[in-house]
Amino acid sequence: MNHTDLHDPEKFRSQLLPLFFLTSIFFLNFTIRIIISPLLPTISEDMGLTRDQAGSFFLISASGYFIALLCSGFVSSRLLHKRTIALAAMGSGLAVMAAGLSPNLMAMRLGLFGVGMASALYLPSGIAVLTSSTDTRNWGKAIGIHELAPNLSFLLTPIICEGLLLWLSWRNVLLFVGMASILLGLSFYKFSTVKDFKGEAPHLKAFLPLAATPSFWMMMALFTAGVTGTLGVYSMLPLYLVKEHGLLQTEANTLMTLSRMFTLPMPFIVGWLSDRFGLKPVLAVVLIITGLSTLLIGVFTGSFLTVIIFIQPPASVSFFPPAFAALSLIGSRETRNIMVSFTIPIAFLIGGGLVPNLIGIFGENDFFPLGFMLAGGFIMAGAAFPAFLKFREAH
Repeated sequence: MNHTDLHDPEKFRSQLLPLFFLTSIFFLNFTIRIIISPLLPTISEDMGLTRDQAGSFFLISASGYFIALLCSGFVSSRLLHKRTIALAAMGSGLAVMAAGLSPNLMAMRLGLFGVGMASALYLPSGIAVLTSSTDTRNWGKAIGIHELAPNLSFLLTPIICEGLLLWLSWRNVLLFVGMASILLGLSFYKFSTVKDFKGEAPHLKAFLPLAATPSFWMMMALFTAGVTGTLGVYSMLPLYLVKEHGLLQTEANTLMTLSRMFTLPMPFIVGWLSDRFGLKPVLAVVLIITGLSTLLIGVFTGSFLTVIIFIQPPASVSFFPPAFAALSLIGSRETRNIMVSFTIPIAFLIGGGLVPNLIGIFGENDFFPLGFMLAGGFIMAGAAFPAFLKFREAH
């Protein structure tokens, strides 16, 4: 490939089809993982769930995600990346359909555990295929487009749910989304022309040098705080607004969607700020604003609460661009993917699983606001860590 090929817009356009295929799968993959949240008030009512039972769904799903993400390298080293991506799309679709058909709480939990396990297989293989299908010069653009998927999912899922609930029961909403994911997975496997290759099985000895790096453990704590601010808060907020503040589910989900409209430009804005002021101060400020606004969700009522709900999501999504940049500056190039494969599962397990479960337990014991206040305090405590991070190269 000559040098001009790298800047050839025609060349980038020919790589757009696999990119949009992968981004669509990532969008549905993420939607399946978070769709329980906007449906939770309806599910709780229909199944007669307590608040801690409702909160346990997220811990169970995150546990499945944690286990499968740690093992995803073994799967993709056997199946290759293309089959692994198709398996993630079809498996998570089947699992969410099983949750939709569940006759009782135990079956629902099993279905959601399956959702976590199947959906976790996507990301390592998705990123590997994305970067191998795109020229190096276009990686920034390609990953930027791919990363729109979770933010769009956060934004659109509550409204998609409300639209579908006009015609369907919550069970049929899960069946509908599951079917869409299965069809997309089959289409990707049959029609996609991406380069296929083996994944790397993880080796424990590669992890050992990281275990002796204090910055690695600090990044793990930071990512846990970051996931708490996004997924942890998002998971329980609709139920909190309905049960604690008397909103209708439709009002709660509309508010969730409107508040997330401002999240889409934030990665670009915070990227510019990080280049201008440095990663460490930006990370600290983002965590303080996210933590304070999360804490205030538990304090305020009425219009003050609405204002805080508009401030919290843009602040929380601003964490990830500087955090991933910081993660890539710790450790050697060889250990980078190992750091990601250990940091992200633990952050999701605690921030996206344990925290919503604890908020649900507080809610069941009539301390629902306190759950959000403690989560906010935990996120703010994370703001102390960036100052102590040691980067391999000056930033």
